[in-house]
Amino acid sequence: VFKDGRFVRTFTDMQQVNHEVLVQAMVGRDIGDIYGWQPREYGAERLRLEQVQAPGVRTPISLSVRSGEIVGLFGLVGAGRSELMKGLFGGTRITGGQVWIDGEPVNITKPAQAISAGMMLCPEDRKAEGIIPVHSVRDNINISARRKHILGGCVINNRWEVQNAEHHIQSLNIKTPGAEQLIMNLSGGNQQKAILGRWLSEEMKVILLDEPTRGIDVGAKHEIYNVIYALAASGVAVLFASSDLPEVIGVADRIVVMREGEIAGELLHENANEQQALSLAMPKVSQAVA
Repeated sequence: VFKDGRFVRTFTDMQQVNHEVLVQAMVGRDIGDIYGWQPREYGAERLRLEQVQAPGVRTPISLSVRSGEIVGLFGLVGAGRSELMKGLFGGTRITGGQVWIDGEPVNITKPAQAISAGMMLCPEDRKAEGIIPVHSVRDNINISARRKHILGGCVINNRWEVQNAEHHIQSLNIKTPGAEQLIMNLSGGNQQKAILGRWLSEEMKVILLDEPTRGIDVGAKHEIYNVIYALAASGVAVLFASSDLPEVIGVADRIVVMREGEIAGELLHENANEQQALSLAMPKVSQAVA
């Protein structure tokens, strides 16, 4: 097993090797500790959805997320998780209901409006919708906040861009030869951390995370979980969608289970288990037969 280019451990008896043992070798802790969840204090309600309707979401959705809270969205394929996320961020048009941020109603029809309102999205398909593949790590981190640092209304502030990119490369442990490296040459985990760096450059109130660790190695997953916890600790409201049930149970403070475009139920971290979540997520027998 190698980690960060260094030898960690050799297994000679394959009878001793299983998923949990490999994770422990790669991450340096037991698989049960990889999520690292800790209870925290929540603030006032930061995000509220009232009867929100969006393409691909079967019934109006109502939910809330408090400052410092991580709410997980779990559901099987076709449950409507990603469709809801895209609608909230303005990728598709919300067709009904109302979104509130910090007690103020917001009308979001395009991503620029979501960003201005303090709501950011890490999309499910990071290669197609998250990164700009033929641009540098620096550009991908700075692309959103750049507008606030233009000199004289037309000149890019290179000094700020270099400093900001280097800050997030260091703080997020983005493994890259340098800030000018094309982001498409980075691993999926480091691409995702660059997207998080982009939103950390903004004044963030709410972050929408759609499958944030899909296609990422276990070590990078652990780092991303720590970023999520740090965001929550700073007061950001986190809405976190994943089809990885152990991940949702391990990371979220509260789990909202979706089934075929509607909310089927909620579970708290302290008493959530896979059987309960799957029971809520599975279509009813009468629906499946029909």
